[in-house]
Amino acid sequence: MKRFNSTTHRRRNAGFTLVEIMIVIAIIALIAGVVATNVLGAGDKAKYKLAQSQLNTLAGKIETYEIDNGQPPAQLQDLLSAPSGSSTWLGPYAKEADLKDPWGTAIEYRRPGQTGKYDLISYGADGRPGGTEFDRDITGG
Repeated sequence: MKRFNSTTHRRRNAGFTLVEIMIVIAIIALIAGVVATNVLGAGDKAKYKLAQSQLNTLAGKIETYEIDNGQPPAQLQDLLSAPSGSSTWLGPYAKEADLKDPWGTAIEYRRPGQTGKYDLISYGADGRPGGTEFDRDITGG
């Protein structure tokens, strides 16, 4: 008669089955997918919000320029260095990096603007007019 040995019994039950391992891998993949989607989407959202804020800040710098010089700049480069013949320029009013959106595209400046003295436009993540979600245009001014 064979005696029940607890050591032998423990050895047979030690470890995981293939099904258990596959379930754990599937759960890890699902969690990784959800985390990756949220992290990547958050980056686009953060850049979009940063672009909105950046246009508002740039509008403030244009207003300061206008107070000092009597009119908005003819072009955004006038915020960086004095236009020729200017005696009231007290800048620089901005840095070169202030003239690009978070995606590295130059911010468009239109003077006169459609609704005011000027318009500031970032074309979003795709850098082209129009678009939806994070590719849509951002305006300020």
